[in-house]
Amino acid sequence: MRFIVSTSILLKQLQAINGASSTSTVLPILENFLFEIKDNNLTISATDLQTSMVTSLPIEAKEEGRVAMPSKILIETLKTLPDQPVAFSVDMNTLAIEISAGDGKYKLSGENADDFPKIPSIDNGSIIQMPAPVLSEAISKTIFAVSNDELRPAMSGVLVQLAEKNVTFVSTDAHKLVRYTRSDISAEKPASLILPKKALSLLKSSLPSDDTKVSIEYNQTNAFFSFGNINLICRLIDERYPDYAAVIPQLNPNKLTVDRLLFLNTLRRVVIFANKTTHQVRLKISGSELNISAEDLDFSNEAHERLSCQFEGDDMEIGFNAKFLVEMLNNLESEEVVIEMSTPNRAGLLIPATSEDHEDILMLVMPVMLNNA
Repeated sequence: MRFIVSTSILLKQLQAINGASSTSTVLPILENFLFEIKDNNLTISATDLQTSMVTSLPIEAKEEGRVAMPSKILIETLKTLPDQPVAFSVDMNTLAIEISAGDGKYKLSGENADDFPKIPSIDNGSIIQMPAPVLSEAISKTIFAVSNDELRPAMSGVLVQLAEKNVTFVSTDAHKLVRYTRSDISAEKPASLILPKKALSLLKSSLPSDDTKVSIEYNQTNAFFSFGNINLICRLIDERYPDYAAVIPQLNPNKLTVDRLLFLNTLRRVVIFANKTTHQVRLKISGSELNISAEDLDFSNEAHERLSCQFEGDDMEIGFNAKFLVEMLNNLESEEVVIEMSTPNRAGLLIPATSEDHEDILMLVMPVMLNNA
């Protein structure tokens, strides 16, 4: 088996799918890319059994064949080569691989392609399409609130609820929650999928920035994303997602409106002086004044800042984990944010004061109890 390809084109394709390969000590074959040549087309696959990525490119090839090549050494070699044609020749009996580039020759050993796990395919799945920027935005807005708790597998992914009028993305780790709805995308029939965090991270890093349409095909067990010459296949999380709607408080008479960037930068400064375990900040709201303070009694550190704001409701004091607030404010884009609250021991809601067309976003953060010493 022999083929010629440009180093830069091959490297770009390998880097696009490399995140799906695994450094598994149990299954060393997962540390390889699967190369398959058919009809002058090279298909390259990488997988960790849960998530797989496949890419393809046209090449010059005399014969067809399949071989697994070690991913790390291949990428490291290509990174150091200038942009030039590189020739691969594989002895299909011994699986010895020889790479010729310019004046250099490099030899490595491949693995049997039959040992490489079969990439799942889909039959009679449902299909939905959405523009790459919309999907990318939905992932950015929700992935930071996904749980890392292995004992709650359902919350270790993003819930995607497909409906006939909209699509909703939800993530939560029990301390914070994000619900992001797009009314410009719809599905023919309702469905719920829980997409794992790793697959979403890989998807976000490989999605194009233009308006390319991403085709999402799904069944009971897998979701298939295809765009350009890249396919990403991931196993869905087969768990029941918690009833997130039940934790969103409906009656929030206290509404605080504040400049997002001013609030964000104030929190970033004040949290430096907060307890390093709880990151607790105290918000004291009276009239049109917002006092933000933090203290770390162990080190006698404290900070106080005052911001002007608009406030409807009764004066109140409430404590939050500043790290959570910072993450949320970072993932909003409006000039002002509204924080809706009821009592100091119930969740607060962060909502942009003005939202984009077709977009509805709500972020929920649990309070931390203040010790009024």
